[in-house]
Amino acid sequence: MLIILIKKFFNFGFLILILSIFFSSISIAHQGGLNTEGCHNDKEKGDYHCHKKNIQNRKDGFRVVDGDTIHFDFDNRKVRFSGIDTPEIGQVCTGNEGPFDCGSKAKEVLINFIGSEVPICNSEGLDYFSREISECFVNGESISKFLVRNGYAFAYRKYSKKFIEDENYARQNNLGLWKTKFEFPWDYR
Repeated sequence: MLIILIKKFFNFGFLILILSIFFSSISIAHQGGLNTEGCHNDKEKGDYHCHKKNIQNRKDGFRVVDGDTIHFDFDNRKVRFSGIDTPEIGQVCTGNEGPFDCGSKAKEVLINFIGSEVPICNSEGLDYFSREISECFVNGESISKFLVRNGYAFAYRKYSKKFIEDENYARQNNLGLWKTKFEFPWDYR
């Protein structure tokens, strides 16, 4: 009987030891908090990574997909902003505080700009992926102009000359991604 109790105690103690090591390693690896996408810089490893895929459909069926794409009606209407391009989700830029996912940052800026509003979009046709190409507005302000002028999107000169002046303004004033080291999204792809 004594031998059985000793075995159970050591098995239980071993289990507690393993669980405490597991849970302490999780908390150490993720100090510092996550951004709205569930991502963070891991200073020990020197990389940027995410822990969850963040798909946020609002109750009205609207969601931001990335920095230059939005969906309406629970993904039935897909809109790509005309005349601009933003970094891809997962694309890394390097700022003063180290590397970060600049595609997720552009998406975060867009989410904050739109807030609880529903953008009004003027369709200009469809692209290769059957997305509606549009210039969209929130409270009368162009989303594309806002993103480019604040340095989180680039004038997509291949398709439009419309936002070049706004890009020049952001670059000259070292705004948004212009104060980081980055690769243009069309070169990254």
